[in-house]
Amino acid sequence: MSYFHALTDSMTFLAEHPKTLFVGQGVKYDGQRMHASFSGVPMERRIEFPVAEDFQMGFCMGLALEGYIPVSVYPRMDFLLLAVNQLVNHLDKVRQFNPKVIVRVAVGSEKPLNPGPQHTQDHSAALRSMLTTIPVFEILQPQDAVFTYRKALNYDYSSVVVEYMGKY
Repeated sequence: MSYFHALTDSMTFLAEHPKTLFVGQGVKYDGQRMHASFSGVPMERRIEFPVAEDFQMGFCMGLALEGYIPVSVYPRMDFLLLAVNQLVNHLDKVRQFNPKVIVRVAVGSEKPLNPGPQHTQDHSAALRSMLTTIPVFEILQPQDAVFTYRKALNYDYSSVVVEYMGKY
């Protein structure tokens, strides 16, 4: 099974849970490489978001506080930096309310065309050093995908799941 097919299966698995919603850029409309991985997710469970990363994370926290399980999608790790305020200073610290947000983020690929460092950096280690209650999981092999997203769904709190577009 390919890495990308495993991610597609993972999104389909998450969509089977009645409380999951998929929020982000390219979840409803094509325009980035992750888009096709949502093929098993019903359109009514997808919320397309503008380029407003900080607002997106705050919006997902609100959904989580209302009992939903948002999968907050950031097509590039570099874009997640714009939401680190909400992730580190808020979602990571409001554990008493137990909001569950699954942050899906990808480290961009340098092939077949290198888009530059602003689209290909891996900030996983930095996130781990800043987050005190939210784990950062990485999907390194296809067989890790469904297992990792299942772990994130069953985890009692929020989590960050890092994918690598170079493996797509």
